[in-house]
Amino acid sequence: MAIVSASRHHQGSMNPAAVSSRYWPYVTRPIARTTPVAVAVLVFVAILIGWLQSDEEYVVPENGLGYWLGIAGSVAMLALLTYSYRKRNKSKRVIGSVPTWFRVHMFLGVLGPVLIMFHSNFRLGALNSNVALFAMLMVATSGVIGRYIYGKIHMGLYGRKAEAQEILVDIESLRREFGQKTHIADPIFDELDAFGRQIIERPTSNAIESLWFGGVQVVRARFLHARLRDQMRRLVENEGRTQGWSWWQRRRRFSELDEVVTIYFNALLKAAELRFYERLFNLWHLLHLPLFFLMVMAALVHVWAAHRY
Repeated sequence: MAIVSASRHHQGSMNPAAVSSRYWPYVTRPIARTTPVAVAVLVFVAILIGWLQSDEEYVVPENGLGYWLGIAGSVAMLALLTYSYRKRNKSKRVIGSVPTWFRVHMFLGVLGPVLIMFHSNFRLGALNSNVALFAMLMVATSGVIGRYIYGKIHMGLYGRKAEAQEILVDIESLRREFGQKTHIADPIFDELDAFGRQIIERPTSNAIESLWFGGVQVVRARFLHARLRDQMRRLVENEGRTQGWSWWQRRRRFSELDEVVTIYFNALLKAAELRFYERLFNLWHLLHLPLFFLMVMAALVHVWAAHRY
């Protein structure tokens, strides 16, 4: 079946940039994938260099630079509370938006542990300092996990909280555009429609069932997307030869269709995962907050002991 007639090609064409802009929460941009990896690599390299130089004792915890690194790291970890305060205080008199403070929160959550590691010169010390150190490492690990879950239940990492009904409205809107503007082959649209109904119409389940269902749908979506990409490529090639399109026109047409299909899949999977990650985020909060206050208490005891003795 032909995708689009020659006279309707330009009328039905969808601008990938416009589609991505409208449905941006479901678009995974390259910078969103590379930034966490780049930060992780930088932190790893910094820690590795510090650990390899630890025997030289350029930094010692008791005085000089090592002492002030400990103070700076402790202040950074304590300042993590400012995000919680800003999130609960909606007053316009508070400087900075919630997304801005979330960025600061993540930055301090990385900077603080690194400074403390350099402060300790990558060595264990007295019991109180070891408790404070391991409590901090547990909080940092918990924060990384929380950051991942947070992104799953929000419209983008710095966006508002996602709502299932809003996602379903976006899916329905995209489905209409998909059929009306791209005039894609009916078999492809039928498969997407059937895949979407399986996710959207699934009844509420418990957390374990949601996890299993979400994982299965992610795997199915990848295989289905790969198969539909091949099918779309063949349809575009056939139509391009019939209509005399250039290589660039065929490539552009395939890019348009693939962009819409990818966004459609991402929106469906976000809807399928939402219930599970909302439950998981609530459980994470129950663990993360006690760990944070344990860290604060251990750090206070460590500071007191270090100055007392």
